[in-house]
Amino acid sequence: MYGMRGAGMSASAAVLGVALLVAGCSSGGDGDGDKNRDAGAKITQQPKESDPFWVNPDGSAARQVAAYEKSGKDGDAEQIRKIAEQPTGEWIGPENPEAEAKGFTEAADKAGRTALLVLYNIPHRDCGQYSQGGAADGDAYRGWIDGVAAGIGDRAATVILEPDAILHLVDGCTPDEFHEERYDLLKGAVTKLKSLKNTKVYLDAGNAGWGRPDQIYQPLQWAGIAQADGFAVNVSNFYSTKDSVAYGKELSAKVGGKHFVIDTSRNGNGPYKGGDEDERWCNPPGRALGDTPTTRTADPLVDAYLWVKRPGESDGTCKGGPKAGAWWASYALKLAKASTP
Repeated sequence: MYGMRGAGMSASAAVLGVALLVAGCSSGGDGDGDKNRDAGAKITQQPKESDPFWVNPDGSAARQVAAYEKSGKDGDAEQIRKIAEQPTGEWIGPENPEAEAKGFTEAADKAGRTALLVLYNIPHRDCGQYSQGGAADGDAYRGWIDGVAAGIGDRAATVILEPDAILHLVDGCTPDEFHEERYDLLKGAVTKLKSLKNTKVYLDAGNAGWGRPDQIYQPLQWAGIAQADGFAVNVSNFYSTKDSVAYGKELSAKVGGKHFVIDTSRNGNGPYKGGDEDERWCNPPGRALGDTPTTRTADPLVDAYLWVKRPGESDGTCKGGPKAGAWWASYALKLAKASTP
């Protein structure tokens, strides 16, 4: 629920990383992945027909694979490879949105794939929790969205728009005085992103463990769901794919039959049921990787299973974790080892 921020690196580091990718690491374009690999971990793309999303050959997991292999920890390297070889969301930072969006989409385009981008910068985000922050005000946010859009251009991108932003309007977390502006910002972001030639947009719509669809469908409408491609469920959460499909289908029926995507990154063992109920979402033990990303899902309303949250990155400084979004190798290993091959 909280601790959404998915980028462990600084914005400047992210820009440098994607620049390097575009310059050399992501050559080729025939889609077989043989020419699109990281020199250390040898990460390739997934088959385009079932998983059209871009695998970052130089992400945190890929670098961890290379480090484990270099130190002779081949078993651990193979476990982390389960994460490194799957496409995961690229969370655009606050400082250089155009450069980051351009770098990721160019690298994806060179590999013949679609970039999966997560936009998480709404003003007053996360209600003062682990990922508090966001744009300074509405104008700053609009400028940031303009930068993202300019960076994407005509290249293919799938965007997950503002995890928790609508949910926190409904659950009382975000103060009333910010509601009108937030709806306006979300609707404006949808309009701007959908003006692009090859961009799909999914508004975040909570998860199967929160409330009921009849509490959030109208806020989704106010936020521009009619113009979006659909909505996203279970972002950074752990509810099962089965429960997420049921929640999404019930919500879809209330918003004109809109399609949806499910974050399956860490839902292999379902939600954690121990410890402090208010922080069960935060770095819970005993979780596992979920269904691998694919557009071949079990239901025609489900456009894709995605790994929106990057497995192995911390939810926040709880249960011994580093700051939200930082790579946490030991947690990543536990996720991988608990998962079926």
